[in-house]
Amino acid sequence: MARPAFVDELNIVAVGGRGGDGVVRFLRERARPRGGPDGGDGGRGGNVVAVAEARLNSFVSLRGLREIRAQDGEPGGDANKHGASGNDAVLKLPLGAKIIDADTGRVHATLNTPGESVILAQGGRGGMGNARFKSAVNRAPRRRTSGEPRETRRFKLEFQLPAQAALCGPPNCGKSSLLRAMSAARPKVAEYPFTTTAPQLGFVSLSESDRGAVVADTPALTENSSQGAGLGCAFTRHLHSANLLTLVADASAGADSAAADFRATLRELAACGCGKIPVLLALNKTDALPADIRESALRDARAQLKREIAGGKIFALSAKTGEGVPELARAILEHCDDAA
Repeated sequence: MARPAFVDELNIVAVGGRGGDGVVRFLRERARPRGGPDGGDGGRGGNVVAVAEARLNSFVSLRGLREIRAQDGEPGGDANKHGASGNDAVLKLPLGAKIIDADTGRVHATLNTPGESVILAQGGRGGMGNARFKSAVNRAPRRRTSGEPRETRRFKLEFQLPAQAALCGPPNCGKSSLLRAMSAARPKVAEYPFTTTAPQLGFVSLSESDRGAVVADTPALTENSSQGAGLGCAFTRHLHSANLLTLVADASAGADSAAADFRATLRELAACGCGKIPVLLALNKTDALPADIRESALRDARAQLKREIAGGKIFALSAKTGEGVPELARAILEHCDDAA
């Protein structure tokens, strides 16, 4: 079974539509047996057009796409009928997508504005019918032209995830639930590992402020993710420009387990080139701790983490109940503001 992964680069072939052929026709009516040439022109082939779509935040919807082809133009008809033009093929891309000519390496376009569009492959012009060649010296031309051939171009698409902060951690530590609790995003939440297979974005803000930041819920990092284990860590290339990483661990598993998860996450992030990004530590699922030992367990966990994990303020919270979530959200926003 193929391992799902966040698609941040795509290589595609854009194929414009071929122009429709012009035709040779002659008018034959009862009252006009020699009505002359009336062959129509062919229709233009469709273009391949890339359009910026504000609702998209990845290339995941394009997974498996290798070629995008516009419709060919229709041939002309009799009575000077013009062939129908081919429909354009529209490729919807997220804002910030970079389109690179694969043959020259040059940037063809970068889509920064919603609705912005650029032609990737031109459709061919339609051919001319024989009515176009009628003249005083050639009243019955049998000449026509073929439609222009389609244009084919190869492109590499690149997209940088525009996250200012990100939630990172092992499977089932509650990153998706935490993003749900902090924002209006609705990433998938389930009781099995690797529920999140591609980064999900949420806009985190506080009711008493108009400040906000884009936070990403990332796929799970496991031991040796940098070597391809689990879902790998290809998605971390999008975190290089992030201002902050929040490492999440399951507090209900105990302090030793949480410390081990934090250390493993830090190792994998460092191996993927994200080791210098500031971090916060979040002990999630505190609601699952027995009420009579919760306070002491969290106190001991904080002390152990301070001894074993260098740097990073520690937050104890529950994405399920919301306890401690506003404090973490406020810390994320303050850090992103300071780094702006």
